[in-house]
Amino acid sequence: MTGDRVAAAGRGATTIADRVVAKIAARAAREALDGVPEGGAPPHASVTVRHDSARVRVGVELEYPSDLGAQCGAVRRQVVHRVRTLVGMEVPEVDVRVERLHSERSRVAARGRTG
Repeated sequence: MTGDRVAAAGRGATTIADRVVAKIAARAAREALDGVPEGGAPPHASVTVRHDSARVRVGVELEYPSDLGAQCGAVRRQVVHRVRTLVGMEVPEVDVRVERLHSERSRVAARGRTG
């Protein structure tokens, strides 16, 4: 064996599928929200990966009343942190879409329709 070494970039490439990054983003959103509202769906995400960058869209359901802006900000920060840490990608954009609000009143009304 000679002293020649192949540079890391010359040994191959690592490709991470969009769906893997989306799963990480959805999990990060759950962590930021500290759970799912009663009767709510967990956060879900879709991602577009280009080179070493991921654009993320996250759908969430939140409690009402609450500080929606603060919760969405926490989701953005946690998604950026987790994707950077676990995948090494930059996340220049995290769009958070609040798809539904859950209140005690809506839960009571839903129980009345199903019970």
